Amino acid sequence: MKNVQRLFEIDPWKIRTTKLDKENRRLQESLTSIGNGYMGMRGNFEESYSGDRHQGTYLAGIWYPDKTRVGWWKNGYPEYFGKVINALDFIQMKLFVNDHEIDLAVTEYEDFDLELNMENGVLTRSFTVTIDDTKVRFTFERFLSVVKQELAVIRLTAESLVGDAELKVVSKLDNNVQNEDSNYEEMFWLEKDRGHREDISFLTTQTIPNNFGIEQFSVTGAMKHISSTIGLQQDDTLEVAETFSYNLKVNQSVQLEKRVVILTSRDVPESEQSEKAVALLSKYNDSFEDLLAEQNAAWANRWALADVLIDGDDEAQQGIRFNIFQLFSTYYGEDERLNIGPKGFTGEKYGGATYWDTEAYAVPMYLGISDPEVTKNLLKYRHNQLPQAQHNARQQGLQGALYPMVTFTGVECHNEWEITFEEIHRNGAIAHAIYNYTTYTGDDSYIKNEGLEVLTEIARFWADRVHYSKRQQKYMIHGVTGPNEYENNINNNWYTNYLATWVLSYTLENYQKYQDQATVSISSEEQAKWQDIIEHMYFPADEELGIFVQHDTFLDKDLMSAADLAPEDRPLNQNWSWDKILRSCFIKQADVLQGIYFFGDQFTKEEKRKNFEFYEPMTVHESSLSASIHAILAAELGLIDKSMEMYQRTARLDLDNYNNDTDDGLHITSMTGSWLAIVQGFAQMKTTSGQLSFAPLLPKEWNHYSFHINYRGRLLAISVNQKEVQIDLKDGPALAMMLYGKEISLSDSMTVPLEQEESNV
Repeated sequence: MKNVQRLFEIDPWKIRTTKLDKENRRLQESLTSIGNGYMGMRGNFEESYSGDRHQGTYLAGIWYPDKTRVGWWKNGYPEYFGKVINALDFIQMKLFVNDHEIDLAVTEYEDFDLELNMENGVLTRSFTVTIDDTKVRFTFERFLSVVKQELAVIRLTAESLVGDAELKVVSKLDNNVQNEDSNYEEMFWLEKDRGHREDISFLTTQTIPNNFGIEQFSVTGAMKHISSTIGLQQDDTLEVAETFSYNLKVNQSVQLEKRVVILTSRDVPESEQSEKAVALLSKYNDSFEDLLAEQNAAWANRWALADVLIDGDDEAQQGIRFNIFQLFSTYYGEDERLNIGPKGFTGEKYGGATYWDTEAYAVPMYLGISDPEVTKNLLKYRHNQLPQAQHNARQQGLQGALYPMVTFTGVECHNEWEITFEEIHRNGAIAHAIYNYTTYTGDDSYIKNEGLEVLTEIARFWADRVHYSKRQQKYMIHGVTGPNEYENNINNNWYTNYLATWVLSYTLENYQKYQDQATVSISSEEQAKWQDIIEHMYFPADEELGIFVQHDTFLDKDLMSAADLAPEDRPLNQNWSWDKILRSCFIKQADVLQGIYFFGDQFTKEEKRKNFEFYEPMTVHESSLSASIHAILAAELGLIDKSMEMYQRTARLDLDNYNNDTDDGLHITSMTGSWLAIVQGFAQMKTTSGQLSFAPLLPKEWNHYSFHINYRGRLLAISVNQKEVQIDLKDGPALAMMLYGKEISLSDSMTVPLEQEESNV
């Protein structure tokens, strides 16, 4: 286990610290990010902070096509790199005490306290400053409403503890923002309009023009202030700012509340934005306490289904709640135009809005803890972009559809050749999500219509992407990158070959089942070709080792365990040259094991064991997606200590900064891994057979864990302690299911002894 970098206290429901860590301010900002699915921001300060930081506010679906910048252009490159762009900074509230500006990078302070409450999404911060002969305590409370998603609420409380103080607050809407990942240091926003109506100020901005036919987005922010005392309000005509001055007597406190409404052209035309924003701010006139109560109730409803309770391990408890909180702050399924960005609203890295992570890692979790329509919206997102996926395939001279590595529109907008154009296994993950949805919900309405259209075009891509080796008399796939991105341009990646074959088989199976009502047509010649590929695909394997070989030449490498690496070498991607990484045997994330996880019912336990024992020791887990897959497989193999180690890594990946890369944003899509590690790992939930089954285990560090799942119109509660397993049918009809390999009929509640035998391997 690595030496973790822990900035916050261990608490089941809170992310809290009493230290402003200036050396790790960016990491603190990432870990205290908040969002509501519509907008979000890093844990930046309202007042000025001149130290190192990453000021970032982001709006769902708002992006910019930045011109692709590469050293050597290759045919097929996308013309632009799609970026989430830093948007209007609307939280600014500069503070002045006796004409001294408060800047915690240089101003002396005491009693610092920073807390993110995961129960309700409220970020609270307080500190005390001494200026001249006065001492003032400041407290900020901030939340983004999950009920009124356009609304952000900030409340400032200032109290004079010693002496009288002249307090000034300058509250702004600031469009002078820039992306840190801007290729050419350009500003992405232009001011279009500003104004003041009654007690509301507004600012309208638009993204700069582009040469790629991508729409320009317009955004309007409007702010209104509510003060506990009259004070002195002064409008700033040069900036969209309002100034409030107070004569603060000793032991006196004042409150200033800032409410902001954000509207975008995704929903409201620019010409109507300012008027509607002003109207909404006037309409949202409930008290702070009432808005907070509304927020509390909404989050309570979310937690009632999604919470996972762990007794005996507060680190584990905090980890999974943090991950669920940040996932729901990013995406809750309300808008089928949106997807789950890999950084959500917490940073700019990776640029795009959609990766294969959604289908491979998020879909299984959202199926279990939300309405099936949420997952169906994710599937519709891909179906809506099918024409663009066909365009991507044509760009590479191929038939069918190639879903992008990174996208906002369905058109590929990522420019690392070895990832974007070689890591084509993501195409199979799109198909696998359709399979997951269908087998989990039992609903075939999607697969026999839109789903079959997607499957057919993906199958056509694979059928064109393979080539036939006359020498081996096998079909092969050359020039790919598997999930292990520490190997590029390899031949016959086992996982990619297996996934391609499965897609062809699954598509044929469903076409033959639904062809009378299908909206696609697959000729008999195509079907015969696909069947030939299925029967003659090449899969690298080693009979002596009893493993599936990651790719053709993997066993020719100098094989060694990651345990033999020097600590100063980790993480490899920050300490080794890319050349050295590519030549090494070290694996970034599950590759062969990803396929065994996806298709677990198609392999024997012995096959799983041999492959796990061979590949896991060489895996450095430097992808955020890695640990959860290993946790699930280790649990199935009875390797409970290893499974627990991997759970800890996936649950606290960001909280403990395992890979030394959380300062630029959280790893949102991989946060599903902690839920998967418990539900599919420790509880051994399986659904691929079309029948729900459990075989729960309990880590020795825990006294108890419990969770809920939705399954085919039923609500189930599963509870596991050191002696027994209890399953309650909370809602819905009786259910035939499997428990420890035995079929049971669940109509109310059932309790059985815990069956657990840890492997000695």
